[in-house]
Amino acid sequence: MSWRRLNGQKIELPIKQAVEDTLKREIAQGHQMKVCIGTDSQVRGSIVEFACVIVFLREKKGGFMYILNYKETKKMSLRERMILEVGKSVEVAYALCDILDKYNVALEVHADINTDPHFKSNVALREAMGYILGMGFEFKAKPDAFASSSCADKVV
Repeated sequence: MSWRRLNGQKIELPIKQAVEDTLKREIAQGHQMKVCIGTDSQVRGSIVEFACVIVFLREKKGGFMYILNYKETKKMSLRERMILEVGKSVEVAYALCDILDKYNVALEVHADINTDPHFKSNVALREAMGYILGMGFEFKAKPDAFASSSCADKVV
């Protein structure tokens, strides 16, 4: 599994090093940074395709993202799929949190789960929220979870 940019350019460095280099560069240019991490998935026949994104936001100056696509062939319930999405986001956030702390960059973990109980994805809301908050990360769900519900959704 390898990370890439939106334009398809492969990120050659280990993701931790790439993120640190990116933050150094952006902060040196005077940008106030925030990072949001989210994952989305789509079922296509017997395959579940996932996209995890690291979204870099420059305060009032736009943003960009790094993307990781991967597939699972295991049949799974909606709840399991939602928890796997959250698990990948937390895994990436955990791997990067020391770098983000080092550069004083805010971090949010976004879950593609609807807070409205009328939507099917709501079945995993409590578990996802507990997992993310329990790991010490800031949690966002739909409609505020743009990293997963907009950014990752477009590249899955």
